[in-house]
Amino acid sequence: MAEIGHNSGDEVLNQAAQGQLKSIIQRIESLIAERAEINEGIKEVKAEAKGNGFDVAPIMKLIAVRAKDRAKQQEARAILELYASAIDPSLLELI
Repeated sequence: MAEIGHNSGDEVLNQAAQGQLKSIIQRIESLIAERAEINEGIKEVKAEAKGNGFDVAPIMKLIAVRAKDRAKQQEARAILELYASAIDPSLLELI
């Protein structure tokens, strides 16, 4: 009897392993289909935003910022401000 993960082509997985493998594959396929639907939905919302005159790039940047931990956001901003002030203090007005 083959063990799970065994690669000898001469042996077959037992019924329990076959069932587990089939279940795993079906679940992954289902999640991939859901991901495709979600991606299509995001694409539609971006098109709507653009159609209403919004710039999508800053919207996506805001979403990325909102997803970050608050402390990490503050740390990133502090570093950005430090670097901007070192290069050209007038850049601070832009951030």
